[in-house]
Parts: sequence; C-alpha cells; structure tokens
Amino acid sequence: MNKSILENLDLTLYSKKLQNGLEIFIVPNENVNNIYCTFSTKYGSVQNEFVPVNESEMIKVPNGVAHFLEHKMFEQENGVDPFTFFSERGADANANTSAFKTTYLFSGPDFFEENLNYLLDYVQKPYFTDKNVEKEKGIIEQEIKMYEDDPYSRLYEGILFNTFKEHPIRNSVIGTTESVNSITKEILYKCYNTFYNPSNMFVVITGKVDKDKVFQIIEENQNNKTFEKMKKIDVKIYDEPDEVFKEKEVLKMNVTIPKISLNYKFNLNDLPDHLSEKEKMMYLSLIFDINFGPTSLFNEQLKQMEIINSNIEISSVEACNHVVYTLFLETESKEKAIELVSNEINKLSINEEQLERKKKGIISSNVFMSDNIFSINHKIMSDIVRYNHVITDIHSIAKSLNIKDAKNVLKKLKDMNLEGKVLGAFGSFGWSGE
Repeated sequence: MNKSILENLDLTLYSKKLQNGLEIFIVPNENVNNIYCTFSTKYGSVQNEFVPVNESEMIKVPNGVAHFLEHKMFEQENGVDPFTFFSERGADANANTSAFKTTYLFSGPDFFEENLNYLLDYVQKPYFTDKNVEKEKGIIEQEIKMYEDDPYSRLYEGILFNTFKEHPIRNSVIGTTESVNSITKEILYKCYNTFYNPSNMFVVITGKVDKDKVFQIIEENQNNKTFEKMKKIDVKIYDEPDEVFKEKEVLKMNVTIPKISLNYKFNLNDLPDHLSEKEKMMYLSLIFDINFGPTSLFNEQLKQMEIINSNIEISSVEACNHVVYTLFLETESKEKAIELVSNEINKLSINEEQLERKKKGIISSNVFMSDNIFSINHKIMSDIVRYNHVITDIHSIAKSLNIKDAKNVLKKLKDMNLEGKVLGAFGSFGWSGE
C-alpha cells in the first residue's frame, strides 16, 4: 500500500495495484457521512483505432462504441437491473462516457460492502446479444436526436469538430445514427475484452470508509475472478496539426439569443520547456481568466456597451499536445462581439497583482474541495487519466506560480499568430436566431 498526503487538505491518499493490474485509490474522510465510489476504464470515445487483444492488426470501430458499451453494461444476463439494485440499498448509481474514460459509480453510506461488490461484479460481467444490441440502437438514436435539437450540445460538438483536424476527439462521444447502427455484439465484445481488463481500470473511493477493509473487499472480489494477462494496449497515435480544420461556421437554429464561441488552439509544446504540463495549463487558465473572466475589465466593458448581458464563459479541452480555449458569448451583436474579442486576444496582459489574486483563488478553491468527496474523487480520476498519477501538491504548484514564468508564457502566446494557422489558430462556431 502506498500513502500520499494531499497537501494542505488534511487528507491522505492510499493506493494499491493488485496482481491483475487493477489500481485502487482511497481517500478516507471521517468528517462526512457519505461514500462515493467510481470504477473506471481508460477507454472513451477517442480510442476507436486499436489492436484488439489476441490480435495483431489494428482495426477501426464505429464512432460511439464506448458510449454504446456503457449503456449495455446495465443489462445483465440474470435480469437484475443495476439501478434497481442500488436504489433498493439506498444508493444513487450512474455511469458516464467521455473522450478518454468510462466510469460506473454509486454513492451512499449504507450497504457499502454489498454495493461495492456488486459494482465490480456487474461491470466485469458483460452480456451482449444480437437482440439486446438491436434494441439499444433505437434508444441511442433518440438520444442523438435530443442532442441534435440542443443548441449547447451542437455548439460544443462544433467547437471540437472545427478545431481538431485528425484527433478523434473531434467526433461526438455518442456517435451518429449511421455509426450506431453499424455496431454489433462482436464489436462490443472486442472493445470490452481489450479495454475492460483490470490492468486498464481503476477504482476511486472517497468518504467515510475504512481503507483496510476496502482493500480487503476488492482484493477478495478480484481473487475470485480470472482475467487474461494483458500487454500495453496498442492504440493509434495521431499527428494533430496546429491549424484548425475550419475557421468559421454558422448554423441557424431556433434560439432566443444568438450564441458565439471563439476558439483558440495552442500547441503545449510551444510553451516554455521547463514548465510541466500542469503548470502550462495553470498559466493559460490564469491568463484567460484575467483577460476574459467574470472579473476582467474586458468582460465589464462588453456589458457596459450592451454587447453581452451575462459573463463570457471560458472552457478548455486538451488532446494530443494541444489545448483549445473557448470563449462563449450570447449576444445580439454578433459581428461586433467577434471583432472586439479578436482585438482583445492580441492585447493579452498580466501583472503581479492580478497573478497573486488568482493564485489565492486557486488555493482557496483547492481547500474548499477538501470536504467534497465528489470533487476529490473527480480530481483523482482526472489526474489518473491525464497524467497517469495523482497530483498531490497542487498547493505548492499554485504557490510557485510567478510573474516571470507567466510573462514568458504570455510572450509565447503573443509570438503565435492567434488569427493565423500556424502556432495559434482562430475559429468561430455559432448560430443566429434569425
């Protein structure tokens, strides 16, 4: 068992890797009365080209398989519905699929051992038939249509599709009607057997638990099962260019207020080499927040000019050494808003007072997370998928951020042609309610 202190949170992370490769991470917290348990595979929508287990040739599966597989895991051969099982024991259950992982979860303080064993059992016992796969296609088609009618979903998918050229993160997690209809039980088993091996999975448990008891429960559960020894999974590596796929797209939908996103694509390798990926992302986040966030002068100016009524929203997506920062606005003055943001992006600035204020915000948010078992759990999952380890010293990293490095990052950004196509690229995806 490994032991790590979650710095400045008064919490300890215990971890262990079982003989079958399953990794377990536990953060006990006696100050809460709940337990949150997640069971994840490092398999999401982007792993659609790979060499299946016991095969030698790389294959490409339809888009949406990871999400489809998540749906089908809730149909068990014995007819027991996992949602009903957990509900009868006072627990909330769910699952979700993202670009890089699939997670099955439950939360609740009662019947913990029974719930934990059941979570491990149903996720590790697939049941796919021609009949139940065909039945699921209709359900997912309805889900696809629902997202197609949602402007925010269309906007998010448009951002990814237009800014990435090669990496499959540009494709919808759920897939398309055509791709979903081409999925078979054979494809599902091939993906399941490759990516749902314990050596590609991990458990994260946060809350009021006895760590020794939890390790014992999981080890006993896994020792009663047989899994194939796995080598590292061979997944296709993509050569993502710095250019965007499409610089502009406008889609008309029935919305009350037109929505605009302006997206900036950066290659993290072009930022200072001595910084870690985490530090690079923190500096980028600070710079965008200072210049465009809810407390920024620019955000207030747009409100005073009546260009926007609500704050500019900022989000980021990482894939293949690239990060895309998105500025989202709702505005009736579409062209004027784009012009103003485009001008402002070339005037990015940061000073020491702003940096110190934002650092305090990072540190306080980190401390605030200490009693939130869901936030701690999600942070651990994100770190494992993104960095293959848990970052335990966020407090020290935040304190070490300095104006010299911040200005070096800023200089690199300014050296990029943010409206060109080489190191930085600009693209917009929005639509009018006209």
